[in-house]
Amino acid sequence: MSCRFCLFVLVILTIALPDISAQQKSVIAKKGAVVSVDEFASKAGVAILKKGGNAVDAAVATAFVLAVTYPQAGNIGGGGFMLIRMKNGESAAIDYREKAPIKSHARMFLNSDGSVDTVSSNYGYLVAGIPGTVRGLEAAWKKYGKLPWKELVMPAVILAENGFQLSPQFADYLESSRFELSRFDETKRIFFKANGEAYRAGELLIQRDLARTLRIIAEGGALAFYEGALAKAMVEDVSNNGGIWTEDDLKNYQAVIRKPIAGTYRDYEILGMPPPSSAGVVLTEILNILENFELKQDDPESLHIMTESMRRAYFDRVRFLGDADFIKMPVDKLISKGYAKDLAMAIDKTKSTPSEKLSQDIYDPEESMETTHFSVADTDGNVVSNTYTIEEWFGSGAVVKGLGFLLNNEMHDFNVQPDVPVLKNQKGNSPNLIEPGKRMLSSMAPTIVLKNGKPFLITGSPGGKTIINTVLQVLIGVVDYKLTLREAVDYPRLNQTWMPDRVTIEKNRWRVKTVDDLRSKGHNILEVTNLGDAHSIWIDPVTGLIYGEADTRRYGWAEGY
Repeated sequence: MSCRFCLFVLVILTIALPDISAQQKSVIAKKGAVVSVDEFASKAGVAILKKGGNAVDAAVATAFVLAVTYPQAGNIGGGGFMLIRMKNGESAAIDYREKAPIKSHARMFLNSDGSVDTVSSNYGYLVAGIPGTVRGLEAAWKKYGKLPWKELVMPAVILAENGFQLSPQFADYLESSRFELSRFDETKRIFFKANGEAYRAGELLIQRDLARTLRIIAEGGALAFYEGALAKAMVEDVSNNGGIWTEDDLKNYQAVIRKPIAGTYRDYEILGMPPPSSAGVVLTEILNILENFELKQDDPESLHIMTESMRRAYFDRVRFLGDADFIKMPVDKLISKGYAKDLAMAIDKTKSTPSEKLSQDIYDPEESMETTHFSVADTDGNVVSNTYTIEEWFGSGAVVKGLGFLLNNEMHDFNVQPDVPVLKNQKGNSPNLIEPGKRMLSSMAPTIVLKNGKPFLITGSPGGKTIINTVLQVLIGVVDYKLTLREAVDYPRLNQTWMPDRVTIEKNRWRVKTVDDLRSKGHNILEVTNLGDAHSIWIDPVTGLIYGEADTRRYGWAEGY
């Protein structure tokens, strides 16, 4: 029996689910685990582990399957970040964030009166950055993977060819995104029936064009995506619909293997993503500030200090951070203990600091909440934390003609209003302005925590600018509050990102007295349904058991063996 046939049988078995709405939120594993938003993806990753693959192999397989079964965020048309810690102590940050096309410029989304074109900056082909996912996954595999590339991609090929049953959640996402997706004939052809109806829960979604594209990638690697027939087809379709991609944009795209941001908190080592992800710097800065205080569970003063720490670190995010290949940033200062101590001393324990007091004349663009994260651990002690996206749900809404995958709309993660000052007296000098070949700033925060030099916590989340604060609170829950990972993931969350000047909290999760106390300190409170979706892994330092926990706020699947 061939390996390919074995994988075929495996995936077909996972398709025939007795209850498509079931969710496996927790798993205790002895050898390996994958926790993601999707059952098919988590099971495919664990199947690779069982075949002798390592955590990087499993991450590659998981990511490709998500491109089929969770196309609202999983992708080959977007980008992201992968954080790796190998058993020998080597760590790497794989930067496969999208890039601005070579023909792009700072004013490309402005109308003649200087206002932002809200259509071209959100939907279609002009807003699509050059995708990095395929290059990034291959870069990680080439450096650290074990199994043949083709074996890692084929589970996704087979799911696309043979189809999978839609979950109630996926069906709801399609219906709720009907207006955006219906802008494009090719997208309607893929995700809606011939009569215009959306697919319903339990029905089979077959994506033959995507299957052909994935099979070409399986056979030819990333080169087959970025050069040759696929690249020509992408550029032709994008160009025919108002986009500005060139074949050189694709040919010249490379993922970058960077050095992780390394910090410490209490007795733990924290590994995070460096720029163009803002997460490693901002998370380390917040943790360094908080290290000057004792944090207590459900304590209004502790929460006040936490939000004030968030405020100051996010202020630094806006004024300093961007693409490391284009700008110089004071990273060493921002992640230093001394700088954090000065910030900590400036926190008033009795009242909040108005954000405008830190700076006025503000433009701080929002980021989309629609991303996806997964965590992986294998039997040898290798771990992976990966977050990737096509920006908003279903990206730009446009499927590449004949290729079956969605384009991202990441270009609006740049500062698309160059004439609006980010900070007082600093008009037009945002570190995140659009430039050809530049990567846009991100908040994606794949994070690995080490205890005594060994992997302890693997976590991350979707949620736009809230991502870093979600990761922060999972970490604090385990380290400071001494919660189990399940308890830490379930624990109520709040968020402060400097601007807008408010504290967002999860509705009906906090004690009324706690919320009232925050208000009494001057915090503007906004209640929302949920913050984040932190699919995480905790490794017991005593027993070595692997605890996988999927967040209950959306849906997800923890798989292990």
